[in-house]
Amino acid sequence: MNYKEARVYLDEVSKYGSVLGLDNMRELLDRLGNPQDDLKFIHISGTNGKGSALSYMSTILSGAGLRTGRYISPTLYAYRERIQVDGEMIDRESLAALVTVVKEAVDAMEAEKKGSPTVFEVETALSFLYFKEKKCDIVVLETGLGGTLDATNVVKTTVMEMISSIGMDHMEFLGGTLQEIAENKAGIIKPRTWVVSAEQDPQAAAVIRRVCREKECRLSVVDPDAFQDVHYGYDRQTFSYKDWKDVEITLAGTYQVTNAALALEAVEALRNLGYSLTEEQVRKGMKEAFWRGRFSVIHKNPVVVIDGAHNPAAAKVLKDSLETYFQGKDLHFIFGVFADKDYQSVISMTAPLAKHIITIQTPDNQRALPAEQLRDAVAKVNPSVEAAGSIREAVRKSMENAQKDDVIVAFGSLSFLGELDREVQAMEGE
Repeated sequence: MNYKEARVYLDEVSKYGSVLGLDNMRELLDRLGNPQDDLKFIHISGTNGKGSALSYMSTILSGAGLRTGRYISPTLYAYRERIQVDGEMIDRESLAALVTVVKEAVDAMEAEKKGSPTVFEVETALSFLYFKEKKCDIVVLETGLGGTLDATNVVKTTVMEMISSIGMDHMEFLGGTLQEIAENKAGIIKPRTWVVSAEQDPQAAAVIRRVCREKECRLSVVDPDAFQDVHYGYDRQTFSYKDWKDVEITLAGTYQVTNAALALEAVEALRNLGYSLTEEQVRKGMKEAFWRGRFSVIHKNPVVVIDGAHNPAAAKVLKDSLETYFQGKDLHFIFGVFADKDYQSVISMTAPLAKHIITIQTPDNQRALPAEQLRDAVAKVNPSVEAAGSIREAVRKSMENAQKDDVIVAFGSLSFLGELDREVQAMEGE
């Protein structure tokens, strides 16, 4: 199977959707020799901030000389981004070869009526094979959905779990209350490991503390009172946290300071677990960590920001960041979401900030909310709104409407931000 054939196969498997549960995943991995058992993991769950935590940690660990795998989903720019070693994407030949191996195991399972793995399960399995093949010292692993029944939760050799900010999202799968969602996210915690958590809502925090007690885990939590000298900016930000003075990060968004503190807590835990991470390596990794699509400035004059804020908690921090960085500026929004998201709450928090809003339908996805339906919902909060027929049209209209000192903000579903970025860059080259 070559790369093109491998991608066709994965696209075919993706049509079957996603199913929570570990039985198929365990069966598939057992047929592949359980490669995950030969690896060590930092496992990350949470609602918002998982990707940023992964970026900080994997950059720090690679910089410290540890061969570091990273597994993320979804990706914005290239399919192969989701499987990386030391920041390098899996090559086409390796992906094709491993898909061939995994497909054989899937075909055998289906022939024996032992289940049909989802595309996420197939991708997770081939990532484990790749990380073992590359002899990774550690893998930073992001959950896909939830925790307890997420396909990544087959791993047993975790050295640490990180839990980023927990909020209301995917309620149809994870539960209708914050407590139920937290229970699901905390499902990745393994006995007698070290758990590092962001500051949480009291209900979520209580769940994490209880699970850690039951499983005899050490728990470190970000202390909101330990921040000093915080200086925000969309090019660079600096802060002090506990004994860490004047830490510099280039990831933008006011919330990145707290995500960075989560990483610093994880660094201290890893040091206690015997990992050698020097201050220089940590500072360099924090500064170099990069996570495109999370409050990323992709153009200037006018400033264009892309951000994957698609749920109420993410919308709140987006609102805080816009008010901090761009106070007094005219804001132009490009907005697209999935129909199964709580987009009404996102609209109520963000729409009042905009001078004008253009809605789009996220392309090639059955879950996408039509641009006209989103426009009508936005109009109840901000009447200055129109629907665009394509992402290209939305970008061109926004660029025409905006003055050089204005700010264009594209947000909502991560699924359209890569294409939007390419459209902005294409206009720049015209």
